[in-house]
Amino acid sequence: MKLLLSITTLFLTFTFFAQPSNGKRAIDFTITDKDGKEISLSDLEGKLVLIDFWASWCGPCRQENPNVVEAYEKYHDEKFVNGKKFEIISVSLDKDKAKWKKAIKKDDLKWKYHGLDQDGAVSRMYNVRSIPYSFLIDGEGNILAQGNELRGLNLHITIEKYLK
Repeated sequence: MKLLLSITTLFLTFTFFAQPSNGKRAIDFTITDKDGKEISLSDLEGKLVLIDFWASWCGPCRQENPNVVEAYEKYHDEKFVNGKKFEIISVSLDKDKAKWKKAIKKDDLKWKYHGLDQDGAVSRMYNVRSIPYSFLIDGEGNILAQGNELRGLNLHITIEKYLK
């Protein structure tokens, strides 16, 4: 009986804390952007979307930003299977708005969708435990890839799989 209880508890723990899986529908969210406006993932339906969790204080995030900028510039106007155009929603875990805005400017993050997740609600929805961490979502709202599949050169390789 104890073994069954332990296995059930372990299963529920992993299920509860599991990140959304590839092939599953992405969880819609609404977040406030740098101009105080609300943006939602569902606003970008029909586009290939990278949800990029990061923070100004995260060294590896800042090192990855030039690669993300390069991907945005290269693929923004492309057509994809189940999506037209490539967009990015940056979800920052920063607590300090001024440092967040300064990092966006300094790293030349050109896309318009930047959200601040000060209370951690969105990162909890996606069970993001470390950053940088990203999810690639197709035009129908399904998760195509996540994590290391979207870092460095892998980001470009993965995006190119979905070019039309």
